[in-house]
Amino acid sequence: QVQLAESGGGSVQAGGSLRLSCIVSGDTDKAHCMGWVRQAPGKEREGVASIDGDGSTNYADSVKGRFAISRDNAKNTQYLQMSSLKPEDTGMYYCAARTEGRCVLPLAARLVHAWGQGTQVTVSS
Repeated sequence: QVQLAESGGGSVQAGGSLRLSCIVSGDTDKAHCMGWVRQAPGKEREGVASIDGDGSTNYADSVKGRFAISRDNAKNTQYLQMSSLKPEDTGMYYCAARTEGRCVLPLAARLVHAWGQGTQVTVSS
């Protein structure tokens, strides 16, 4: 079993930055395929960023160039560095992991096995 716990959300003004963290616990070695998914009221669930076991990354066009996903295996932590935030980035951000099978990027929500509880990001103009 893999457990995920996000933190780091908050309220910032447009143009600001936030770094989200996701602590991985349980069977940490199974969290080989990870990512971040966001959802806002009235919007579709959107995969924002993902990373595979080799360190390859993928980003949604809406965040490309502004967000960066990374992993620190020693700390069992995944990060999402968000810069140049826009109001449309507002939403709940969920850490996600695929723990079985192949990891194909981007990580589709339907293939996620473990979810974090979510952390709220609010960007004001």
